[in-house]
Amino acid sequence: MVNEKITLGVIFGNRDFFPDGLITEGRAQLLGVLDELGIGYVVLDPQTTPLGAVETWEHAKACAALFRQHADRIAGILVSLPNFGDEKGVAEAIKLSGLRVPILVQAFPDDLDKFNLERRRDAFCGKISVCNNLYQYGYPFSVTEQHTVYPNTDAFKADLRKFVAVCRVVKGLPNARLGAVGARPNAFNTTRYSEKLLQAFGISVQTIDLSVVLGRAARLEDGDPKVQAKLDAIRAYVSTENVPPPAVVKQAKLGVVIEDWMDELDIDATAIQCWDSLQHNYGVNVCTLMSMMSQKLMPSACEVDITGTASMYALSLASGKPSALVDWNNNYGDDPDKCVLFHCGNWAHDFFDEVKMANAEILATTLGTENTYGTVAGRTPAGPFGYARITTDDRHGRIKAYVGDGEFVDDPLDTFGSRAVVRVPRLQELMRYVCKNGFEHHAAMTTAHVADVLAEAFETYFGWETYYHRA
Repeated sequence: MVNEKITLGVIFGNRDFFPDGLITEGRAQLLGVLDELGIGYVVLDPQTTPLGAVETWEHAKACAALFRQHADRIAGILVSLPNFGDEKGVAEAIKLSGLRVPILVQAFPDDLDKFNLERRRDAFCGKISVCNNLYQYGYPFSVTEQHTVYPNTDAFKADLRKFVAVCRVVKGLPNARLGAVGARPNAFNTTRYSEKLLQAFGISVQTIDLSVVLGRAARLEDGDPKVQAKLDAIRAYVSTENVPPPAVVKQAKLGVVIEDWMDELDIDATAIQCWDSLQHNYGVNVCTLMSMMSQKLMPSACEVDITGTASMYALSLASGKPSALVDWNNNYGDDPDKCVLFHCGNWAHDFFDEVKMANAEILATTLGTENTYGTVAGRTPAGPFGYARITTDDRHGRIKAYVGDGEFVDDPLDTFGSRAVVRVPRLQELMRYVCKNGFEHHAAMTTAHVADVLAEAFETYFGWETYYHRA
């Protein structure tokens, strides 16, 4: 789903007393941009309705029938107004289609030297009318940053990329199948969640007891072809130079069992118990396997943090990049806008310049070094930092979230594990919000700025209370 090509249903609005040439030119320009950006589209052809546009009730019915025919492909609707357009035609076409997908409304600008009858558009006004009708009909929708904008501009291409990302989140998250491997650690009330609230939204949670996973892994032979293939994949993914070979083999067996279970149930992302049952009962950390899954855009979170997994999946859908689960872990000296992000070590490979397999040094102090091999150790270099957290607010029976953007920075940091230093403008304000509103100490992150995408998806299309911490 994360890498799936997005297809849009396109509606060109028209009013017949405006010049036909405006529709013909606008259609060619807009569809050319969609082709350029690799976005699929379903649109009326000029043989079905005049100019392939929508104006009348008959046109609306024809457009709706076409959209219904391709409903399984259409992830969003793009309404384009080369002229004023017909507000009812657009709204009726969407209503009759039966689609409930994100909608983006774009309008062409007028040129000051072309206010004659042959070139005047009035789409500036028409867009307001179309949006008014969408509001009346109860359809949530998005608009371009500039009220009117030509399709072949960088500004609109940015609008379109954002909208496609919104469509991916809106299509993918409510249909996500998340896997919970084991029970949450007893000490972690913070990773509680409401499975029923998630299911009411559309997210289903599949469970498997950790004893089942460990039992299946124990029955696998070292020479099993699947185990050997997973072993090769682990060694190709990360250096295991200083790790005892039996610990790597144990991880390979775990990987085979978890992957088979995910394939059987079509699971998109996981949350795994790890601490401290795996160390006590199996003798490894599962971090490297989680890192490998996250790298393949199948996010995996620690401590059975299912809403953390949902946050990771949302970020990957929005960015097309791997995501990771982090602790908001340490202050960075006396700088109020910087902090240290940390976890034992399950971040995807893309978060590091250099990476190696190691042991969980903090857990090793109580569980033994020999039982904690399997972490991924590395430092995230400077670059864009996007973060998000979804949670089920069980006391109020709702799902809520916060999102924001910042920067990874290269400031000195002498420690171990998966780690990063980040700068977030007004970080103290964000931390106050996190604490006062009952959010977890875990957050999800990615190497892209996508807070605007998630805010649009969560607020406009999901109706979630969402705090957007703007940089």
